[in-house]
Amino acid sequence: MTKHILVTNDDGVSAPGLLTLVQEMRRLGKVSVLAPDRNWSGGGHVKTLDRALRVKEVRLADGTQAFASDGAPSDCVALAILGFIKEPIDLVVSGINAGANLGHDVTYSGTVTAAMEAVIAGIPGIAVSLETMENHIGDVDYGPAARAAAKIVRQVIENGLTHEVLLNINVPFFPDDRIRGIRITRQGLRVYHSRLDERIDPRGKPYYWIGGDAPTGVPERGTDVGALAEGFVSVTPLQLDLTAYRAITDLHTWRWDEASDTAALLEAEKLTLFRKD
Repeated sequence: MTKHILVTNDDGVSAPGLLTLVQEMRRLGKVSVLAPDRNWSGGGHVKTLDRALRVKEVRLADGTQAFASDGAPSDCVALAILGFIKEPIDLVVSGINAGANLGHDVTYSGTVTAAMEAVIAGIPGIAVSLETMENHIGDVDYGPAARAAAKIVRQVIENGLTHEVLLNINVPFFPDDRIRGIRITRQGLRVYHSRLDERIDPRGKPYYWIGGDAPTGVPERGTDVGALAEGFVSVTPLQLDLTAYRAITDLHTWRWDEASDTAALLEAEKLTLFRKD
């Protein structure tokens, strides 16, 4: 049975990474495209409720029909799933993002949160990002990242994904023959170098830019940062349940309600044991 794949991104519908991904996904199934009409990088998980969302038909550089929305990447996924795209969607693939999404980046990333929106709706979601070099001159070749993504998407189609789990894929900035393989990883430590730049406008009022140097990472083996540093494609399974289960037992030792301390502690231990299983 042919799968129906929705492709979106956060760099905007005209981004070259999206086009390359669309072309590769066509080898795996029917493809529909609904993406933001502008760059939403760093937009995070957005659900627009305070205004109308508009969608227009556009054409990609190769003539492919696509749709562009003035909403965020997660809005685009919601629009498609809720009925703008009439045919049921089997899989959402978001990307290819220009720049890796590692560690805590996933909370900021429109690429990743578009895949999260799919998972919330009960549809498998995959986010694809390409590590890029800050001083790179010339066009970026998204082909290796698209082909790596296709291998992983094919496995998802064949094997399925656990409920409430999405895959965050990061691909090193290498040609195919230099990519060493695929590693299943955990989130690594991303180090941010943000700073606040305060300026004064012509009317004497202050305004602010949040800027700074590009984030770096700790290349620990077994993490997404470490895999990229060693030339591997990183595949990190992420879950929507953000509960810190280990903290439940500790929190129940606090004096919330003395009469229920013992019962609560026992219940917390059950939850923790259940989660470990």
